[in-house]
Amino acid sequence: MPATPPQTDSSPSPACPPGWEVVIGLEVHAQLRTRAKLFSAAPNVFGDEPNSNTTEVELGMPGVLPVINERAVELALRAALALGCDVHHESRFARKHYFYPDLPKGYQISQYDEPYCTGGAVPIRLDGETRSIPLTRIHMEEDAGKSIHDDAVTGAGVSHVDLNRAGVPLVEIVSEPAIRTPAEAGAYLRSLRSILRYLDVSDANMEKGHFRCDANVSVRRPGETELGVKVELKNLNSFKHVEKGLAYEIERQVETLEDGGTIVQETRHWDETENRSTPGRKKENAEDYRYFPDPDLVPLRIDPEHVARVRAALPELPGRKRQRFVDEFGLPDQDAALLSEDREVAEFFEQTVTAFAQPKVVSNWIMRSLLETLSETGLPLAELPLTPGHLARLLELVDGGRVNAASARRIFSEMAKSGAEPEQIMRDQGLEAVSDTAELESMARAALDANPKQLEQYRGGEQKLLNFFVGQVMKASGGKADPAAVREILDRLLSA
Repeated sequence: MPATPPQTDSSPSPACPPGWEVVIGLEVHAQLRTRAKLFSAAPNVFGDEPNSNTTEVELGMPGVLPVINERAVELALRAALALGCDVHHESRFARKHYFYPDLPKGYQISQYDEPYCTGGAVPIRLDGETRSIPLTRIHMEEDAGKSIHDDAVTGAGVSHVDLNRAGVPLVEIVSEPAIRTPAEAGAYLRSLRSILRYLDVSDANMEKGHFRCDANVSVRRPGETELGVKVELKNLNSFKHVEKGLAYEIERQVETLEDGGTIVQETRHWDETENRSTPGRKKENAEDYRYFPDPDLVPLRIDPEHVARVRAALPELPGRKRQRFVDEFGLPDQDAALLSEDREVAEFFEQTVTAFAQPKVVSNWIMRSLLETLSETGLPLAELPLTPGHLARLLELVDGGRVNAASARRIFSEMAKSGAEPEQIMRDQGLEAVSDTAELESMARAALDANPKQLEQYRGGEQKLLNFFVGQVMKASGGKADPAAVREILDRLLSA
């Protein structure tokens, strides 16, 4: 689904001090979900022994030649089409030269002046309103290795290099400088990550470095058309750090300029411990990298018919699914947004509603119990032994009055651990609701007889003591009574 047309917004940011305007552009590197690297058959696997997933290609050995990974091209194409980009029939790979220990070849294979696609936009939803952040381009490139400077890992004053990441396929997604607040930047990143996950293009796991963001930020006076001197903020490994880092950098730049200073074009690193940015290196320009077409790679040509096939196979994306959940199931917008953020959760919801046709009830259980379980376990939904059928059958038990809400939550927790059927758990744990009216009335009379002081206080006007008596009956029933039924019986007995 193409993104909605770009919109512009040049109004001053409410997060910016009065008299200033913020301009933010984001560069996101997303690792593609391939089995092999971009130009070799080396495994693309996270967490293996350091330097175990390399070949002569990543190590830059003489005489070896790169061969493009067709799957990586298809995933990159999928991202471009979903974001409404213009896909170019022909593009070229270039060598980007710089020296760093984690880059054995001395250059990185990327795309420079002829990327495979340009344009497009990322839809965002913020404060109940939808807009789009326009993109400049998306291009493919290989990742570099990883330098480890952590003294706790390497020993004091020693750095290690792990080349497992070298050569991993990436797409770099570059936005226009059209973001005006840190909150917009956070909304952009959340939307982009959700889309990439829906497409199975990337795991987009920030903790594993599969989704990394660099932010270019500058400030200027409202009405000015020239951009201010930009600073590139790096080491932003969570959405919270992106927003906090940008807010800090905006304040720093404004204070510097108002004190008569100047902003230096540079790279700065976000220190999450100190909550501040620190100077890195002077920002290079494109010419510093000495780009030129890679002589070992022919131009990349993408068949228009192949583009059409990939476009036709795109899934429904989060924005459209959110709106459909509102229109088709009558969900509040907030519910629909949360349910549609993750594709697996959205599919779980729809499959449950197919079996138990009360969308709001299903939504409540997923948002409260399922998402809480996923957060507590840290497991992806696919690894839980819980199915939409389990939840639907549990909700049928609740709807039929066979278990109350408290017992149902206990059953849900056990289902999520063992995958057992809800009715079996209900029987094994003795959780079936006490529904016999005569039995409940007997318990209610016993509770009133056992608490004469509270009964006198209630009759004297302390109506809130009704909750006390409800609690006594619930305790007597082992928590298995229906609180609403208990309250109704007590109301009748106390008003007699």
